[in-house]
Formats: sequence, C-alpha cells, structure tokens
Amino acid sequence: MSLVHPNSLSATLDAVNEELFLGRTIPRKEREQVALWIAGRQGQPGAYADMFAPTAEEMRTSIRLFTGEQAASSSAARHILGEETCRALILLKVSQGEVRAALERASEGMAQRLTSSRDAAAGMYCCARCTVALWRHLAVGGLPAVEGEKWLAAGMRTLKAHRDDDGRWRRFPFFWTLLGLSEIAARAAQAELRYAAGACERYLTRARASDRFAGRRRTLAERVLAGL
Repeated sequence: MSLVHPNSLSATLDAVNEELFLGRTIPRKEREQVALWIAGRQGQPGAYADMFAPTAEEMRTSIRLFTGEQAASSSAARHILGEETCRALILLKVSQGEVRAALERASEGMAQRLTSSRDAAAGMYCCARCTVALWRHLAVGGLPAVEGEKWLAAGMRTLKAHRDDDGRWRRFPFFWTLLGLSEIAARAAQAELRYAAGACERYLTRARASDRFAGRRRTLAERVLAGL
C-alpha cells in the first residue's frame, strides 16, 4: 500500500511517521515516491514560511497530530505540517536533487522566522503544539542555519518551568510533548521523561487501544518507561 495520500499531506505524513515510529523499513522506491510527492508541496499556496503546503481539500478541515491532539488553529496546522514534513524528508534520506532543494528552501524559510522570533530565549515558537513540532524537527538535525542545541536546551528549561507536579505540564499536550522528548538526546529531556513516568504508569493502568491514536499513546508510554 502506498504511503502517499494524494488528497492529504497530513495523512501522508501520518503514514510515514507510523512506519518510522514502529521501526519498519521503508523500501527505497517507496521512500523516493513519497519524498518526491512531498517535495512537490514545497512553497505551494498555504505553505507556512515557504515550507510544505496542505492540499486545498484539507485546508478546510482540522488536522490531528501523530498522538491524536487537534492542531490549535489553521495557522498552527500549516506550521506543524511544515515542520513535520521537513523532519520526514530528513529521515527518509532520499538524495534526489529536487527533494534536497525543496528541503533547503523550506529550511531557509523557517530559519528566517526563527531568527526574528521573540521567543528564542525560551526555546518556544508560537503555541506549545507548534513548539514541540519545532523540537522534533531540530532533534533530527533540521534547520542547520539556527543553533538547534541552544533552542532545545532553552525549550527544556521552559518545559520544566511548566510542570504541574502531577507528571504533566501546563499548556503542553502530554503525549505530543512526550513524543518530542523521546526523540531529544539532551540530558534535560531525559529528566522531563523521568518526571512524566508516574503519569505514564497511571495511563497504562486504564488505557485501551481503541483506535490508532490510543495504540500509539500506549506504545509511547511503554517505551518511555522501558527507557528509564
């Protein structure tokens, strides 16, 4: 089954991220097919910061993040899709010139936004959902024109300040944040995962894999606990 969903960038990304999350090997031809399709969305109408645009059809609907949360707004959805698309292209490791060029243009567009951001010192960008998408992009080596490690270090300090003393964080969606933290190598990220361990344990005592999002959340919580 093809990973490409011609009417939806978000569905295509979800399919790619599912394979990556489960550690499945994506055959080279399939990686090339999906990377080329994704690259064709770069700079199209609706693209945030010259990154990758949702299709006209999905511009009229809300999108859900990989862990099931809704994007907070249309602007946030377009930004998150852009960050997630850049991240996916990095991990797909397709070398075609048009794919590399699309990623470079998208990275330049977002880097310009970050350079002028007033929230750089806090490691934040826009809302908490958008910020975690940025962290996921930076964690795989994206946006080489910005100092990604500094952004992530600042973000971890901000996240710690938002602890609610019950294993979660104010403002930051729990599972989406947990997913981002699980991909950041920094010691501070590991400290936040340890802080979240109790909340993960409580979730697992009542979780039921009723849909793909619940299944992902359960797998994620189990992985976090296994890695501590």
